[in-house]
Amino acid sequence: MIPQLAFFETNGDGTVFILFGCFLFALSLFIYVFYQPGAVLRSPVKTRLSYLEERKEAVYENLRDLSFEHNAGKLSDEDYEQQRQGLESEAAVILAEMDSIQRAPNIASRSKPKKA
Repeated sequence: MIPQLAFFETNGDGTVFILFGCFLFALSLFIYVFYQPGAVLRSPVKTRLSYLEERKEAVYENLRDLSFEHNAGKLSDEDYEQQRQGLESEAAVILAEMDSIQRAPNIASRSKPKKA
């Protein structure tokens, strides 16, 4: 005769299956929450140039929106001119910095002495 634990004694009401199901659910929940895959996906590293490109696109979009709102009559001429000048000057600063970053590798490669 095999000894049985009082915990697993059932009268045919399915207690063992319910306990087993709860255990599987808890185990799967634990694995889902705490499992770390081997290779975690990371976003590509942003360079200063890619950041400036995104910023330039945002400023251009703001200029388009500003022009649309002015044409729709939501902005007065004075407000439109003031905001447009601010956005255009910001775009000019961004473009100048992008240009200086793009020229920097060319200048650095020219100034390196060649090995004989």
